[in-house]
Amino acid sequence: MSRASRRTNSPYSDRAMFARFWRDYLRPHTRMVVLAAILMTIEGSTLGALSYMLKPVFDLVFVAGREDAIVWVGLGIMGLFVLRAVTGVAQKVIMTRVAILTSTKMQDDLLGHVLTLDNAFFQKMPPGTMISRVISDAEQTQGLWQALILGAGRDVISLVSLFVVALLIDPVWTLVAMVGTPLLILPNILLQRYLRRKSARLRDITADRTTRLDEVFHGITPVKLNALEAYQTRRFTKLTGDFVRAQVKTAAGAATLPGLIDIAVGLGFFCVLVYGGQDIIDGEKTVGDFMSFFSAMTLAFQPLRRLGSLAGTWQRAAASLERVFQLFDTTPTVEAPGATAKRPDLPDTTIRLHDVALSYGDTDVLRGAAFTAEDGSTTALVGPSGAGKSTVFNVLTRLAEPQSGQVTIGGMDIREMEVGGLRSMISVVTQDAILFDETIRENILLGRTDVSDEALQAALDAAFVTDFLETLPQGLDTPAGPRGSALSGGQRQRVVIARALLRDTPILLLDEATSALDTVVEKKVQKAIHSLSQGRTVLVIAHRLSTITAADRIVVMDAGRVVETGTHDDLLAEAGLYARLHSLQVERK
Repeated sequence: MSRASRRTNSPYSDRAMFARFWRDYLRPHTRMVVLAAILMTIEGSTLGALSYMLKPVFDLVFVAGREDAIVWVGLGIMGLFVLRAVTGVAQKVIMTRVAILTSTKMQDDLLGHVLTLDNAFFQKMPPGTMISRVISDAEQTQGLWQALILGAGRDVISLVSLFVVALLIDPVWTLVAMVGTPLLILPNILLQRYLRRKSARLRDITADRTTRLDEVFHGITPVKLNALEAYQTRRFTKLTGDFVRAQVKTAAGAATLPGLIDIAVGLGFFCVLVYGGQDIIDGEKTVGDFMSFFSAMTLAFQPLRRLGSLAGTWQRAAASLERVFQLFDTTPTVEAPGATAKRPDLPDTTIRLHDVALSYGDTDVLRGAAFTAEDGSTTALVGPSGAGKSTVFNVLTRLAEPQSGQVTIGGMDIREMEVGGLRSMISVVTQDAILFDETIRENILLGRTDVSDEALQAALDAAFVTDFLETLPQGLDTPAGPRGSALSGGQRQRVVIARALLRDTPILLLDEATSALDTVVEKKVQKAIHSLSQGRTVLVIAHRLSTITAADRIVVMDAGRVVETGTHDDLLAEAGLYARLHSLQVERK
């Protein structure tokens, strides 16, 4: 298959992307687009009418000296300008609205799609790149459709009307004026390919710069503590240099085609003047003929230049569109029959892992992990860092999909459950305790409107959030700040615990849930969690073994395998890995 054929048949060919955008985003606005096209036709055709009106201006007024023609010729020209102004403003407003609606709809759809992708995708795609795709790349389409539909349509109609006027005056002059057109064909093809490459490179650099800023601002504390200000500035400055070079090259390529058009038009003017001037001298054409033709060619100059610059506009936008559609076409590796939040009807919530294996690339994270967490009991996962404890949580919540083995809840394979239904059974409290830049109330409710004041207050009391609310300026409606930065670590942790308490799910996953709390508050929260755990299935990840001595079962993991199971006393008696870890922690005290 030839390269040209591949481009034509590719799902990301220019034709395919335009058709896909029209189908998914422009078609709902067909009426507005048609109205704008009608107004655009009127506006564009006024240029041809204006150039034609110059013939009576020169022949009847300036040459023949007819005073009666001054008023009607003047009113005709003025009317054309008024008509052009009204239709121009109306269609610009309409198409601006369409462009903004389509680009923001694309952003909404893109975010909605990205949120369906699993953790494996986000491990490969930096946040800055995602921000660039959702915001910058989608916004590129806004200017594109304004330029193509609003600008190109108007300019093409203007050129057609001016070309008709030129043909009516003299077809030979028209052909002579187009003598430089063949010079544009090959440069145009080469320039479009060049612009596509440079535009794609520019979008990649933009994403890299956004990623760098995202990492710097989110890691501002370690940057300052390690005196990395100059280092991070140098790294960003290097990307800025790459950005400037790519931007200049893209701009140079985009400006070259209008420049070539200037040369071709200049050559055409010269040839018409040499050829047509003799016709005027010989009396075969009037001054009005020449001025009308000359005006038509002059008025065609700017539409031609704008159409030439559209090649650059399209290629820049096409590079962004290709990135956007590639993201739309990315599918999650975790597949499920549905995505609703309907909980499955299960006899109990006993959790079983059967010989589960999972790898990230060449790294084996789980290697035949197997254990049972009985319904209504508390099971603790312990082991050294990298043993696979957090990965068990990811597998259980289907944030990661094992390559082999099986995970069941109540005897049902979790792969047969709707993802939303599975996750509606589980509340998770991790050691990260990340909050959103919303009020504390919203961070706990997360959009829920079915929570009574009594239930909310009970969760606040149980998680000991009430203890610090009175110290905040707006109480429960105090903004938590970006990533909860307005609260202390212990306060953030308690807000997250209150959120989990309010969900009231049959399964609790606790990953060092009290790690950020001081000793006094930790004991209180442990009591609240113990009370909440009654009648529920609880999995706890703990590095401090003193917090899980009362667990019904302790599962000891090492290098992705389950190496020991039992109660605290049983494992100490075995004198295995758990006993060694416990001994080390006792010695540190």
